[in-house]
Amino acid sequence: MKKEFNLAKLFKIITIIITIILVIILIYFLQTGIFEDQTRLINYIKQFGLFGVLLFILLQAIQVIFPVIPGGASCLIGVLSFGPILGFIYNYIGLTLGSILAYLLAKTYGLALIRKLFKAQTIDKYLKYLKTSKFNKIFFLCILIPGLPDDLSCYLAGISSMKLPTFIFTILIAKPLSLLMYSIFIILI
Repeated sequence: MKKEFNLAKLFKIITIIITIILVIILIYFLQTGIFEDQTRLINYIKQFGLFGVLLFILLQAIQVIFPVIPGGASCLIGVLSFGPILGFIYNYIGLTLGSILAYLLAKTYGLALIRKLFKAQTIDKYLKYLKTSKFNKIFFLCILIPGLPDDLSCYLAGISSMKLPTFIFTILIAKPLSLLMYSIFIILI
């Protein structure tokens, strides 16, 4: 029990720190006008070289584990910053790593951790499918369709009977299709 309490406390602290950092970065970017010009944003991120790429991939992984940033917003940043192809690849790598880590955290710490990260109403809506034969299909759809709770679904898969290879296979198949939909939508805008 103490292990769960300490982890939950750590997650809350990390979430607060990440939120504060992101707000500061957002305010800085808005004040400097970096978001107003795609070329300027790309050049800003490129100045960090490989570190900028790794930082973005890490951000994508973290946004799955600590659901602070809406996934669509961070995908948009990837496509705008690195272009449609590299943005897609970096989004995919980061989101896949984050999804696997969320699954493993849920396997280790269980429903108590999930309840610390997500609203009870949202959890309960999907929790009822966990022990049914429909869960794998619902999980696939949550990963595939933008706007559904894919981060929560990764955690729930961790407490389900779904095995890690099945989880990874689903992520590897469904996540690129979801990212493709996001990317097409972003490009059209």
